[in-house]
Amino acid sequence: MSSANAKHPELAAAFNKDEARVDWHDETLWWIRQKRDKAAWTIPEWEQLRETASAIKNNVLSNLHQYLTEFEKNAIANGIKVHWAADAKEHNEIVYAILKENKVEQIVKSKSMLTEECGLNDHLAANGVDVVDTDLGERIVQLAGEHPSHIVLPCIHWKKEEIGELFHKHLNTPKGNADPQFLTNAARIHLREKFLTRKIAITGVNFAVAETGEFVVSTNEGNADMGAHLADVHIACMGIEKIIPERKHLGVFLRLLARSATGQPITTYSSHFKKPNTHQQLHIVLVDNGRTVQLGRESFRNSLKCIRCAACFNTCPVYRRSGGFSYNAVVAGPIGSILSPNLDMKKHADLPFASTLCGSCTNVCPVKIDIHNQLYQWRQVLTAEGYSPKTKTMAMKVMAFTLSKPAVFNFAGKAARWVIKHMPFLVNNRLNPWYKQRDLPDAPKQSFTEWYKKNRK
Repeated sequence: MSSANAKHPELAAAFNKDEARVDWHDETLWWIRQKRDKAAWTIPEWEQLRETASAIKNNVLSNLHQYLTEFEKNAIANGIKVHWAADAKEHNEIVYAILKENKVEQIVKSKSMLTEECGLNDHLAANGVDVVDTDLGERIVQLAGEHPSHIVLPCIHWKKEEIGELFHKHLNTPKGNADPQFLTNAARIHLREKFLTRKIAITGVNFAVAETGEFVVSTNEGNADMGAHLADVHIACMGIEKIIPERKHLGVFLRLLARSATGQPITTYSSHFKKPNTHQQLHIVLVDNGRTVQLGRESFRNSLKCIRCAACFNTCPVYRRSGGFSYNAVVAGPIGSILSPNLDMKKHADLPFASTLCGSCTNVCPVKIDIHNQLYQWRQVLTAEGYSPKTKTMAMKVMAFTLSKPAVFNFAGKAARWVIKHMPFLVNNRLNPWYKQRDLPDAPKQSFTEWYKKNRK
């Protein structure tokens, strides 16, 4: 099976071969989850903020057309050129057309999961455009020929020693130097020339305000600002769900975003872009790419409230111990397992099953998306549509029949206990994935029902 078609269980199994790395990955992300908790607990009104944010987003989803139209009107009045893209292909074509119009073949780009979703880097590279990602984590994975494994911490799967070797190879840093401060400075020197010479900068969008026609980009490194302010052309790429009604609502979301993502009180830079600077072009591309389809799915529309904080990644026991690449999707983790099947149900049919349904993701979501419930609902949809594995479908039918017939259930229990005791190899073998990482327990002498009948008074 090629990596392009590989499913979560196979990719997770590959990741788990290195137990030390798995433990380190797990502990690191849990540490971030703990930082999130500490940051949240310092705010008495934290739950009120979550409720408010959720209500605002519910209003947006119910009136999306209205707010997008209002934003477009106000943005145009501010001097921003507004473009609409129905899908990833149209988004990429729009961006490339702007580059071609300005005769630019070298650009800088700050972190944007939307452009990753649309495959923009590959599209531009195929057309002879050199794209340099300027977020440090994104630059690391770009130099490594990878995609981000996490939407906030793109290179969380890399250790500092490995980054040192990567920088030695690509940036000519001294071999064996893994000091984070030194490596960060090396990246800063490397990127400085890119910022100063490239005439077009691409950014993502965290929030767009319908009331004012402005948008906000939040970063911790200031790289989006460096690119946007030094370039002649700024192109912002935005999923249509990022709209909020009024500027005053920013206070709610900015207080939630950083605390949920990294445990910070606020992101280092939250930059407002309302109109182009003198002699500068400012473009914004509003992208659907399946979002209106998801909006029409009543059970899953609330997933569009997501503000891409990745809190659900950091708390998820499956993500922490299987790695971001095991999801084989642009957006990994619990929220990605809801969003991805909407884009390609066949390819991502396995992802809603990559969850324990423990509910921790729902518990930490700053906009109160019922993530674990939606994952469960996706399982029902995928099974009904015929996308679940035939072996699993048949096994569940057999189990349903067994559990619905007391006589069959009792017989099956007795048979199972006998097999476990006398012929354990029939169940404890390579054909049964459940037992790959588990020990077969000793067979009980009797079922609970038998014990109860014998001992009840």
